[in-house]
Amino acid sequence: MKTYILSAACCLTILLSLFGCKKDKEFKDVQVTEVTTFYSPDEAKKILLTPTGTVYFEWEKSVAMDNGVVYYDVLFDKENGDFSKPIYTVPADNNGIGRGASITHKILDRIGKFAGIGSGEEGTIKWTIVASRGISKVISKQIRSLKITRLTGIEAPASLYLTGEGTEGGAQLAQALTVKSMSGGDTFEIYTKLLGGKSYKFVDSKTNVTRTFSVDNTGSTFKENADGATVAKDGIYRINLDFNAGTVSLQEITKLDFFMCTPQKRTTLTYQGKGIWKVSDMVPDFTSGGFGDDRYFFRMTIAGVEQKVGSSNLDNQPPAVKTGSYFNLFFYPGENNQWNYSFKFPNRTIQKCDVIVSFSAEIANYTHEIVY
Repeated sequence: MKTYILSAACCLTILLSLFGCKKDKEFKDVQVTEVTTFYSPDEAKKILLTPTGTVYFEWEKSVAMDNGVVYYDVLFDKENGDFSKPIYTVPADNNGIGRGASITHKILDRIGKFAGIGSGEEGTIKWTIVASRGISKVISKQIRSLKITRLTGIEAPASLYLTGEGTEGGAQLAQALTVKSMSGGDTFEIYTKLLGGKSYKFVDSKTNVTRTFSVDNTGSTFKENADGATVAKDGIYRINLDFNAGTVSLQEITKLDFFMCTPQKRTTLTYQGKGIWKVSDMVPDFTSGGFGDDRYFFRMTIAGVEQKVGSSNLDNQPPAVKTGSYFNLFFYPGENNQWNYSFKFPNRTIQKCDVIVSFSAEIANYTHEIVY
């Protein structure tokens, strides 16, 4: 009995010891040293921000008392700030453990905006480094300033939508239309119908709007505000927003024709909505010209000027499929050759067909389809 009691006591002691060790490990606060030296950028360095630029921030190493990993953040504040409430924080490279951070000019432009610096204007922001390990954080006493000239454009959102009573989706946010992000992510485009005299605007979300953009009265620039804008008359428009420049192009589309090359025969497509045009029961003309030609392209009239819309290839063979990259559409302003960049029908036995052209913002590439 005595042996049993002693064994139980020993086990209890060991368990308490183990739990005690685990508790110490969980709550042990590892101290880190302050970063006392900054290497780059230099104090008061002047930076003219560009859409593609990057600045490298570098500092000396901080040491953890257990020689473990130290994490770093670059803190930014206004010129008169004290870093008690930083306006922006950027983690170091390599998931926070690097002794440097590559920060894009676009991020610095955003920081400049938070600091109250106007678009295209010069202003000063401050930065410092905080080293951390768990709950232990040490902010450097060293502080450097940057003199930045902000981008003249507007920081592009990750996504863009068109909404308002003057749009195809109406004023309900859930029905807002996607605006297509073009190559580079700073330009957006949509083919859509707008109602004259009724408001439209652009937003960054269909569920939780944090940013709103409106075309100015000039119709050539836009700003980040919720004022909204209108067009003078109902119409189908190609709208292109360039966030780098803060400019907008809003051009009315008055016609889209299917054009058969040899007979030079045109068939006008009708706008269906959301960037889609269609003509039904079209009869192709393969016989005029005497050699059974089946080449075709499209002609779109934009802002009163007719433009060829055709293939990526100067010349083509008949496709073996009905859909795919062969049917992708490209603009050729000023190109007036009767046959260049034309497509060919999938086969010449087609008696009647529908032609569908899609400039929808929901698809990766503008395209068309011959349905028979």
